[in-house]
Amino acid sequence: MPALVSVVQGSPGEILMFAYLFRRTFTLLFVLLGLAVLIFVIARIVPGDPARIALGPLATAEQVSQLQEEMGLNDPYPVQLWTYLSGLVQGDLGKSLLTSRPVMDDIMGALPATFELVLFTVVLQVLISIPLGVIAAIYRNTWIDSVLRVISLLGVVTPGFVLAIILQLIAAHYLGFFPVTGRLDPGIGFSADVTGLLTIDGLIAGRFDVVVDALRHLFLPAIALAAAGIGQVMRITRTAMIEVASRDFVEASRAYGIPERVVTFRYMLRVASVAPLTILGLEFASLIGNAFIVEFVFSWPGIASYGVRTILQKDLNAVIGVVLVSGVFFVVANLTIDLLLGILDPRHRIRAGRGA
Repeated sequence: MPALVSVVQGSPGEILMFAYLFRRTFTLLFVLLGLAVLIFVIARIVPGDPARIALGPLATAEQVSQLQEEMGLNDPYPVQLWTYLSGLVQGDLGKSLLTSRPVMDDIMGALPATFELVLFTVVLQVLISIPLGVIAAIYRNTWIDSVLRVISLLGVVTPGFVLAIILQLIAAHYLGFFPVTGRLDPGIGFSADVTGLLTIDGLIAGRFDVVVDALRHLFLPAIALAAAGIGQVMRITRTAMIEVASRDFVEASRAYGIPERVVTFRYMLRVASVAPLTILGLEFASLIGNAFIVEFVFSWPGIASYGVRTILQKDLNAVIGVVLVSGVFFVVANLTIDLLLGILDPRHRIRAGRGA
């Protein structure tokens, strides 16, 4: 209640932004509902009998019919959809044919691995792409700018799985320091029971050997995943910084004698970071579902590789669950981006509140 009162008593821009976020949240709930219905329909019309696939070609017709009855596949489609949505509201995603366990348990077991990989990937993208984009803008039309633009182009056009294989070859034959499979060396006995993230749980437990080894395993797949985003964000940051450099407030800041470093990193970068931030937020959400090739190459036990296995087995409940989890991340990422944009650029709060 105090938080709500403070929002109501806030500035007009804050009130408009709060109203905008409330409407977006309400709208995105319907987006998730539509996504659940759409994926359900697609999964049902794809050729192949899930019961037959689950039991194998040697199963008898009676066994297949019994499993179809247990899965509710003999019910009319509207009944199946209502049953699924009712369970979805209660957090029940059904049972996986692949593992014979609840889909929610499988997803919660695999999600931390993917989340840690994607989180580390985005951190690398921020630490690498934005500084290089700023440097390219500062030294535009010089040899430094040309080299950085070539690097960004290579990152964008190189497929993730190709880069993953190249990194594995380099790591295996030349470096010998970075592991090429798994999340942790088998000889290290440790279970991430708090957050599921090895780096965080290792810090909590005071196991710095676990943290170091987990980072070693994270580095190569994260680089393979981050390359395209680094190239894209570098180019966008460079363009945004060049555009902001011609604005009046930048010239005025320089005229007042403010150091160039302060003008660049405190004033220009704050305004120019709006576009890169949007891309990074969407990149974070998309990586949850798009990491399957890199996870497969590095034998990473995440939700993306789990999703691939369920698709090959036509495990309907698991497929829908994985897609819905990816959709939830897109929704959360969009809301987070809107909130951060409102913090970085107050004009966004007013535009969002009036134009949403």
